[in-house]
Amino acid sequence: MDIPRPEIKRQKRKRQIMLGGAALAALAVVTVVLARLEPAAPSVARASVWVDTVREGEMVVQVRGPGTLVPREIRWLAALSAGRVERLVVLPGTAVEADAILVELSNPDLMRQAEEARYGLEAAKADLTELELKLRSQQLDQRAAVASARAQYEGARLQAEAERAAGVVAELTIRRSELLAEQLKASYDIEIERLNQFGASVDAQLAARRARLAQDQNALDRVLDQVEALHVRAGVAGVVQQVEVEVGEQVQPGANIARVARPDELMAELRVAETQARDVQVGQIVEIDTRNGVVPGRVIRIDPAVQEGTVQVDVELSGALPRGARPDQSVDGTIEIERLAKAVFTGRPTYGQRNTTIKLFKLVEGGDYAVQVPVELGLMSVNSAEIRQGLVPGDEVILSDTSAWDENDRIRLN
Repeated sequence: MDIPRPEIKRQKRKRQIMLGGAALAALAVVTVVLARLEPAAPSVARASVWVDTVREGEMVVQVRGPGTLVPREIRWLAALSAGRVERLVVLPGTAVEADAILVELSNPDLMRQAEEARYGLEAAKADLTELELKLRSQQLDQRAAVASARAQYEGARLQAEAERAAGVVAELTIRRSELLAEQLKASYDIEIERLNQFGASVDAQLAARRARLAQDQNALDRVLDQVEALHVRAGVAGVVQQVEVEVGEQVQPGANIARVARPDELMAELRVAETQARDVQVGQIVEIDTRNGVVPGRVIRIDPAVQEGTVQVDVELSGALPRGARPDQSVDGTIEIERLAKAVFTGRPTYGQRNTTIKLFKLVEGGDYAVQVPVELGLMSVNSAEIRQGLVPGDEVILSDTSAWDENDRIRLN
């Protein structure tokens, strides 16, 4: 027969309460301890970040800009008169000589004007010849009149002298003969003066007619030049870059027909960011990367205007171009701004501008961890950045994008 023992049941329940209380106390202690612990540093694959070492020595400050190769000499060919495009003789990319015909135009009205101008010139030449013959004939008539007046004067003079020498002629008759000789002498002088004035008149009339003839000749030459311009020629030896018209198109005077450039004389036009262009100066050394070789050059012009956040920099090439270089080819240019003889520098961070302070992760504890440190940057180059404060030579820093861990002061590299 079982005998009930209530004290054993109470003791068992008491032990259960004590064990539950101890467990709750232990859980509370663990919770407090875990709450006070710092969060674990995130792990980052070392191969996924770019690590560079801070160095001390000569630093070359450079800026880079994309650009294109352009001809130094470009010739735009324009229509001198209206016309219709009859034929495209050459296409873009064709090498041509200076007298090569690129495009043929037609203008029936201009051809008619040329014919009319030619007929007008021939008529003017005939009129000049007729006038010259007429004036020369009149001049001969005047000379004959002068000769007749001279003969009459000489006859009267000799008659008067003979009568006076004979001594048998009355004085009145002698005086009349002398007066007649004087009258004929005056007529002779007048005829000579008329001959001289007529000669000047002939020269003036012929000069005026020749001037009108020259004017007609110039008009014909201008029309013929316009007719010849219907055959649009290159004007310079080079390569046809563009043809702006099509067969059947009607063009007006001054309209661009084609563009010809010399492919052997090229220069580079670079587009440099306006924030970096302030350091660019004429005469600075440049390296032009054509993707098929590097060509040296120098800055010859800096555009004063800013377009879409960039400044155009013209570069004269001083070295031989690699084979295959051609106008409008894309290139990259690196301009040397200055050289710092003794500078503390590292590779250029993904983010950061000159004369600013940024945060970089510096490797510590043998490279197993990295901590954020403020770094003051100085001059910026294409591939390097000057360090003014925050790092010393020998430090290793992460230069790639670390924005994903900006909230962490410490990361682990594995």
